[in-house]
Amino acid sequence: MFENILEKENKKVFLLGNEAIVRGALEAGVQFVSTYPGTPASEIGNSFYEIQNSNPPAGGKIKSFYFEFSVNEKVAIEAAGGASFSGLRSLVAMKNFGLNVASDFLLPLVYSGVKGGMVILSADDPSCHSSAQSEENTRAFASLAHIPILEPSTPQECKDFVKFAFDLSEKFQIPVMIRETTRVAHQSAPVKLSNIQYLKSNIQFIKDHKKFVTMPPRVLEMHQELLEKIEKIRDFSEISKLNSIFRSRTSAGSPTSRKLGIITSGVSYLYVMEALKELNLDIPVLKLGFFYPLPEEKIKKFINPPTGALKKVLIVEELEPYLENEVMRLAKEVNCKLKIVGKELIPEVGELKPEIVTSAIAKFTNKKHPTLNIQHPTSIPKRHPQLCPGCPYWFVFNGVKKATKDMDIIFGGDIGCYMLAGFSPHNIQDYLYCMGSSIGIAHGIKKAAPPDGGQKLITFIGDSTFFHSGIPALINTVFNKSNPLIIIMNNSTTAMTGHQPHPSAPAEPDGIEIESIVKACGVKNLRTIDPAKQEEFVKTIKEFLKKDEVSVIIARHPCIFVKKQKG
Repeated sequence: MFENILEKENKKVFLLGNEAIVRGALEAGVQFVSTYPGTPASEIGNSFYEIQNSNPPAGGKIKSFYFEFSVNEKVAIEAAGGASFSGLRSLVAMKNFGLNVASDFLLPLVYSGVKGGMVILSADDPSCHSSAQSEENTRAFASLAHIPILEPSTPQECKDFVKFAFDLSEKFQIPVMIRETTRVAHQSAPVKLSNIQYLKSNIQFIKDHKKFVTMPPRVLEMHQELLEKIEKIRDFSEISKLNSIFRSRTSAGSPTSRKLGIITSGVSYLYVMEALKELNLDIPVLKLGFFYPLPEEKIKKFINPPTGALKKVLIVEELEPYLENEVMRLAKEVNCKLKIVGKELIPEVGELKPEIVTSAIAKFTNKKHPTLNIQHPTSIPKRHPQLCPGCPYWFVFNGVKKATKDMDIIFGGDIGCYMLAGFSPHNIQDYLYCMGSSIGIAHGIKKAAPPDGGQKLITFIGDSTFFHSGIPALINTVFNKSNPLIIIMNNSTTAMTGHQPHPSAPAEPDGIEIESIVKACGVKNLRTIDPAKQEEFVKTIKEFLKKDEVSVIIARHPCIFVKKQKG
């Protein structure tokens, strides 16, 4: 519940990392918030939405900001950018794949800079708990976009880093990214609160062609200015408390351990400190809350202090070895004969776990440590995820299988609850990539088909995903003349990420009809059907599969949770 987020200052309350992000933004006086829901970042938008639509407590004022669920992440970051250009403090939140969608605007935005403080929250998902497409590492955007990136470890840091990020953004007129991971976003811990700020919002856009128009030759000057700005921020990071040296303080430390060091960031820091305590080791740990630009001089002093250079350093980081590569480069610059240990002990695939880090540090220090040996007395049968009982998609997939029995059909998938069509008992998903790609891929497959038409193709896309990125693909399919059958799964909500609203949801009084958009895209074969009416649904699928033009069925039936809320 969002009430904890709104508690008075000086109290300590338990908050999720994502809830602490919200509180930090409120304490920073955020004035504009936009997002497209995506796990593990969903609670950020949900909390702002609930606060915006709640009644303020007696004598309280909480709705000092504007909030929206945008139709996709690119639009969300553009809207937040526009608010920032007008002098407002803005926050935009998304999951890692959303940052890919937003990157078209992100890169020139960093060139131009901002006016009001702007914070971009990106949530990564190592081990793909909720991000099936790939195990992406947002830290790659540091060198690509030259955007400052902060990495909190705890809910308290989530709150504090957001406030720091707003100040940093305004000081250097640059958007600042906060990168969290699933374990940071969803861990719960006590957070000490400060006061919520209420900033004035009656600010306007002031024309500045030199700042806000990214065209040559000015854009080349912007690039050079950005590089100079990053070096100034690097100097700032050298003295920042976000980068600190810690010790476990469990023992005096042996002469051997004094020649060892560990460098880490994010949630990996918590695993390191836990492991050192368990192993009773006293090794200095450099925790980098400022991932980019890195405090290079601080790192050099850590690996090569006046008392004598370290002999070995362990780099503990999830996924790709970005820190490891940077430390290697810096060690060469100081002519330090340092053995850098990283991915030979720390896996590059999957999220880290305490036992993995403990084992790695034990090997790094030649410390004997018993290997965990978990015995499973019984064999647990594997269970695939299932659609909810009462979900309308049961009707859709059942009808599709009836209509296509004994037919050679390609089935295309997209991102949403209907991803579960790839599992038993449905088993009707032949490709799955990213939001909106189901239609674009379908068009390419149909264009590759032989002149006789080849295989038939049915692809599924959700209502929220259709608004997110399905419309351009549909226009392309119509304009370039191919003939897949597209089933738009209209369950009246953004179900998979927590039942957030979208433009055609019934709760929206000025909602946009999907049918109107599909017709405007030039689709002639269009029918809206409740898939519970199986006879009509099956008959229409068979009919539309024979068409030489693109066909669209809007399978409209509300999500079971939407029905419950109505009741």
